[in-house]
Amino acid sequence: MHLRDRVILTTGGASGIGCACVQAVLAESARVLIVDRDPSGAEVASSFRQQGYCVEFAQADTTLETDIRRAVKQAKDRFSQLDAVIACAGISGPVGSTAPDISTEDWDRVMAVNVKGNFLIAKHTLALLGASEVGTLVFLASDAALVAFEGTTPYSTSKGAVLMLAKSLSVDHARIRVNCLCPGIVDTPMSRADLGRPEGFAGTDLPIMSASQIARHAVFLASPVSAPMNGTSLITDFGYVARSALPALDFK
Repeated sequence: MHLRDRVILTTGGASGIGCACVQAVLAESARVLIVDRDPSGAEVASSFRQQGYCVEFAQADTTLETDIRRAVKQAKDRFSQLDAVIACAGISGPVGSTAPDISTEDWDRVMAVNVKGNFLIAKHTLALLGASEVGTLVFLASDAALVAFEGTTPYSTSKGAVLMLAKSLSVDHARIRVNCLCPGIVDTPMSRADLGRPEGFAGTDLPIMSASQIARHAVFLASPVSAPMNGTSLITDFGYVARSALPALDFK
C-alpha cells in the first residue's frame, strides 16, 4: 500500500474500528499516533510497541480544540511529518428514540463528537498534510449518512454532515485527498450495545462485517494506492444501498 514509514494519525484508535485501523496500517510498516480520550490508549500503544511497531499515544477529547492542537503538535514534534489521518472517533448517541424524546444535550453531544470533532482534526492537520506529497484524510462515516434508519436521527444527521465536510475540504484544499468510508453494521462493542446484542450477532439475519474488514478499506483510502479518489465515499454495506425498497417487480 506504499505506507512504509508514513505517519498516520488515527482518532478513536484505542478500540473498535479505530484500533483495527491502527493494526492494519502498522502491518503496512507505517508509524502511528493514536488519539483517543480513553486513557487505555496508552496501554494499546505500549502493546504495539512491544511487538516492534512505532506507535505513540495522545490522550485527547476531539471536541476540544486545545486537546486537538496539542495532539497534532505531538505528531509534529515526534515524527516531523504527517501523511494521513484516519478519523474514527464517533458516538451513536440515543438510538431507538424519535425527535420528541431526544434531549438537546444528547443532540449536541452527537454533533460535537461526530461533526465538530472531525472538523477540528481536519483544521489542525491540514498544514502538515499539505506538506506531504500524499496527504490524505479519511473520515469514518456510515451508510446511515445515505439512508435513514428508524430511531437514529442524531447519528444519521451527523454522518450526513461528515460526508459534506469531506466534499468541502476536498474542494478547498486541492493538495489533500479527503474521502469518507461508509460501512453498514460493524461488529463492535458500540454496535452490540446499540442493537441490544451484547453477545454478538451470530444467528441473526443482519449483514455484519468485522472491524478488521473495514480497517482494510480505510487503509486503502489512506494510501497512495487509492489516488485519484477524492471528495467521495466508499460504501461497504453488501450492496443494500443500491437496492430498491419496492417489492420485486413482476414483468410477466
